[in-house]
Amino acid sequence: MHLQLSREINSVRSVKESEDTQQQIIRETFHLVSKRDENVCNFLEGGLLIGGSDNKLIYRHYATLYFVFCVDSSESELGILDLIQVFVETLDKCFENVCELDLIFHVDKVHNILAEMVMGGMVLETNMNEIVTQIDAQNKLEKSETFIFQSPRQDR
Repeated sequence: MHLQLSREINSVRSVKESEDTQQQIIRETFHLVSKRDENVCNFLEGGLLIGGSDNKLIYRHYATLYFVFCVDSSESELGILDLIQVFVETLDKCFENVCELDLIFHVDKVHNILAEMVMGGMVLETNMNEIVTQIDAQNKLEKSETFIFQSPRQDR
């Protein structure tokens, strides 16, 4: 199972070209998804930049947010829709009613949540309670590290 995420798009080209390509992919994806009628299915063939018929875009629309996964053609559409649902519910639980600003200002936390669920293209965890437990443990560790590094040094 291989999922391509925007945070994992890599290129041999220069950084600027890679960023330009990534932005083109995001624009094309948004164009493909946002223009679709509400009454159609939530998956479609990838665009030219995304790999064409070799890849599929699977998405869910929540209020003003689109969550889009680009997967290879062998993936189960319904399985990925379920994965997106768990991802959004987990975000909702971690951010207490997630909104666009949470995703913008806490992108590192969003990536950590996603990394608890998917790594190397493989779905690792879909139990929301387990994911939240791991994220809470990471947050506690980060706070304790911050405390250790901010504590005044005591010279002997």
